[in-house]
Amino acid sequence: MNKRLITFAAVVLAALAVGGCSVVNYSFSGTSIQPDVKTVTINYFGYKALKVNPSLSNLLTEAMKDKFRKLTKLEQVDEDGDMELTGEVTGYEVRASSVTANEVAAQNRLTVSVKLKFTDKKYPEEDFEKSFSAYSDFDSSNSLDAVEAQLCDEIVEKLVEDMFNACVAQW
Repeated sequence: MNKRLITFAAVVLAALAVGGCSVVNYSFSGTSIQPDVKTVTINYFGYKALKVNPSLSNLLTEAMKDKFRKLTKLEQVDEDGDMELTGEVTGYEVRASSVTANEVAAQNRLTVSVKLKFTDKKYPEEDFEKSFSAYSDFDSSNSLDAVEAQLCDEIVEKLVEDMFNACVAQW
């Protein structure tokens, strides 16, 4: 028992010692942001999709700002942040996701696509431009209008998680 405890303590101390020498700042939120990166600019997500959802851009922008506020220590600035996110909604569409034997849609799927440009002014090798998409299914007996707000909340949550991880968790 004592041998196990000593081994465990040695491993913990070694991990702390190695972690203390690291140049990347890891946190319990899973982020890995360089210690000299202090600010982030999250620009308003534009809307370029053909089908219009007037609240989606604002919902997406605010959710991304909230994610950074909750999970990082970065100060959010209106311009010239060490990191900068610029994005736009490029797709917003509903399609049948499953069909009954009578060739009638049983489930529909709302899919939202977003193009994100991430710039790290201090570490330009981290820059990327990437597309993300997420979807949520709903019963075809419901109209899109009846479930749209709930679906958009679910989709935005997924998109923000994926985009956040791509920017600062390096997953």
